[in-house]
Amino acid sequence: MKKRGEKIAMITAYDFPMARMVDSAGVDVILVGDSLGMVVLGYDSTIPVTMEDMLHHAKAVVRGSERAMVVVDMPFMSYQVSAEEALRNAGRLIQEGGAQAVKLEGGEEVAETVARIVRAGIPVMGHVGLTPQSVHQLGGFRVVGKSKKTAQRLLAGAAALEQAGVFSTVLESVPAPLARKITELSKVPTIGIGAGVHCDGQVQVFHDIFGAFTEFLPKHAKRYLNLSETIGEAMSSYVREVKKGEFPTESESFGMNEKILADLDS
Repeated sequence: MKKRGEKIAMITAYDFPMARMVDSAGVDVILVGDSLGMVVLGYDSTIPVTMEDMLHHAKAVVRGSERAMVVVDMPFMSYQVSAEEALRNAGRLIQEGGAQAVKLEGGEEVAETVARIVRAGIPVMGHVGLTPQSVHQLGGFRVVGKSKKTAQRLLAGAAALEQAGVFSTVLESVPAPLARKITELSKVPTIGIGAGVHCDGQVQVFHDIFGAFTEFLPKHAKRYLNLSETIGEAMSSYVREVKKGEFPTESESFGMNEKILADLDS
């Protein structure tokens, strides 16, 4: 797709119905992101997410997808301890979770680990720029790569990941001109989130672009639907009809043979 100049559409999903919806809409890649910690489990970061959490949600998404490639995030501390442990956990996401590829965060510092996983036959997607699992080290959720030093680090990181064998790299919260440069230098596709239009593809969090939460919309996201408002209105209608005895009606009820009912009293 990169060679053809065809943009790659990628989005997160965390359960069976969500996967069915996005898969049938024609997305190319579904990411079971560790962002589920924040948008599904209610944590304030991705750090508390465990391997068991990722496996649980990965299985549901795989069952709900038919055509899109399913990539699953490796959660915090599932790949940082050693290359051997990283390989074991990546293998679990493929073997138990049903994923077709895994994604992990970091640049040069994880390149050796990436290479070890790739050598075992597991496709790996890289992730540089704003890496949410390192949010405390980065000092918060912010754009990465505006200074010469950080820009050089991102360029080196993306190159190291490509050399290690990634099939694609996510660029998160990276200045658009820098993302364009990385994309032009990279032989593998770049997938942007808050990294401008020149990446080879885009990824967004389902809950952001469909308005599951209305309190906050990241700068990099566009709201295509106000799901929270739509569901809220529908739920209010349901509550009102139940309270008034307007639901259910005969059309939502089941009947039975009146003779059998009468026999119950004899």
